[in-house]
Amino acid sequence: MTQDVIRVEGQPVPRGDMQLGFGKEFTDHMLTMWYHEGRGWHDARIEPYHNFEMNPACMVLHYGQEAFEGLKAYRGKDEGIYLFRHRDNFARLNASCERLVMPQVDIEYVSRALKQLVLLDQEWIPRTEGCSLYIRPNIIAMDPFLGVRPSQSYLFYIIMSPVAAYYPEGFNPVKIFVSEKYVRAVPGGVGSAKTAGNYAASLKAQREAASKGYTQVLWLDAVERRFVEEVGTMNIFFLFDDELCTSPLTGSLLPGITRDSVLKLADHWGLKYAERKIAIDEVMEGAESGRLKECFGTGTAAIISPVKAISYKGKEVVVGNGGTGPLAERLYNHILHLQYGKIEDPFGWVERIDR
Repeated sequence: MTQDVIRVEGQPVPRGDMQLGFGKEFTDHMLTMWYHEGRGWHDARIEPYHNFEMNPACMVLHYGQEAFEGLKAYRGKDEGIYLFRHRDNFARLNASCERLVMPQVDIEYVSRALKQLVLLDQEWIPRTEGCSLYIRPNIIAMDPFLGVRPSQSYLFYIIMSPVAAYYPEGFNPVKIFVSEKYVRAVPGGVGSAKTAGNYAASLKAQREAASKGYTQVLWLDAVERRFVEEVGTMNIFFLFDDELCTSPLTGSLLPGITRDSVLKLADHWGLKYAERKIAIDEVMEGAESGRLKECFGTGTAAIISPVKAISYKGKEVVVGNGGTGPLAERLYNHILHLQYGKIEDPFGWVERIDR
């Protein structure tokens, strides 16, 4: 696509103090763009935030053909507005679309459109460090048809929400529960795609974990129920002695942007790290012996989420001293300061868009 994004009716509304949660309030405007087979993507518009009118037979409602992303805009150094690795998010969106037989987007085009949208609603970006503007791109199948096949029409849209920290606990260690009964994804499935069905399938285990006093679920592989995969909405890392370890990308877990950032920072800092299979028995034994020094989740919403305790087969073990480890704290502060444009960015991850 080469056309400019069309901005239509509606002007930004001056913002007062906002009571921030996560994903509860939405900005004044949204981006929409249509796809029709034979025509491609067309009619990109920035317009006032509004409800959609959908045919009850719309294919996304019946067959789940949908892919989405999550990224953030930050008000950082010198009151600048910054994006962090947003092109990587759109590249991952395209990978999800490829798996789900959906049309891919032009990364540079939607990148320009996103910047226009963010700048239009920039007064919604919180000024408190740790808070940000959460950005949700989404693609949904729109054919009114009851039959299992790829849709021939799609709606791409972006909505935005000012947010505080993802966890009410803040940057404090959480407790996680290892699910023995449920699995998140299987090899050959859609575990590597960011699609709604993956999250719907996780809700029952998440509710059971919460009822036992745990913040997140730790998923094991679907074949042997032995190897660690993901934790809740995040990838997960373990520091065994002096080696930082995380599960490899074998198709059944999400290739997280923050996960990749942590691995690249570990390499940049000269830390020992590995992507390898990690047995849950190794994790439990490591916590008991003291070999497991730290454990933390990584994701766009929370950045780094330290883990203080893990429950498996009715046994709970404490990780390290039960507090936030020095590596988790270092990574959290470094990534946060990168996102706010406060420190040098040798990777080209951060882009200031207000000038």
